[in-house]
Amino acid sequence: MNAPEIYDRIGTDYATMRKPDSRWVARIHRVLQGHRTLLNIGAGTGSYEPGFISVVGIEPSLIMIRQRSSSAAPVVCGVAEHLPFPEGVFDVSLAILTVHHWSDPAAGLKEMRRVSKKQVVVTWDPDVFVREFWMVRDYLPEAVERERQKAALSFVLTHLGPASIEILPVPEDCSDGFWGAYWKRPASYLNPTVRGAISGLALLDQGIVSATLDRLKFDIESGRWQTRYSDLLTLSEIDLGYRLVVAER
Repeated sequence: MNAPEIYDRIGTDYATMRKPDSRWVARIHRVLQGHRTLLNIGAGTGSYEPGFISVVGIEPSLIMIRQRSSSAAPVVCGVAEHLPFPEGVFDVSLAILTVHHWSDPAAGLKEMRRVSKKQVVVTWDPDVFVREFWMVRDYLPEAVERERQKAALSFVLTHLGPASIEILPVPEDCSDGFWGAYWKRPASYLNPTVRGAISGLALLDQGIVSATLDRLKFDIESGRWQTRYSDLLTLSEIDLGYRLVVAER
């Protein structure tokens, strides 16, 4: 399933459920300061697009494009692997939690380097994610191998070249509803609207997901989850492997 098909299937509530988190906004926008033009690849509903740079988005899903606000940056319907722009025309290209959905991630990252002097990617380290995120580690081991196979941190670094890497901790009240966002709010995963905006859950075998959710619901209602993960309840943020990668050519 390619990116347009994925988001035409699961993207109907992204504008509501995937609101940019202010702490991630600050970190991402800091590395964009001082530049004039930006291409947002896999732009979706426009999350994290800065207002202080001239932005153009490119997005393959019409369902996602239709959720962009009237004040959002202009957007082109297209894919990362074939960017319809001249070489070096942008100061920066940005890709937020999208590379793993591209049909040819290597080609897409090569295109990022072609059209921009600086590349900024939000991705994740699957080893940290699997080790630290209780839902995958303890409830959904079926997702482990799938997560390790995705084009994530090591793949991005291989194809972008030398880069800086910054940890993006997930706050306890994160407003951007990606998979790890509700690490301290487990009941949220029982909500089908929440799950519908999380590709890692929405694209799994739903029979497996349903059985997992039944077990999670029982553990929450019985207090077993709270007892087992009492250490998490003292934290205000956690490192689940999400990373901000910045490269320049």
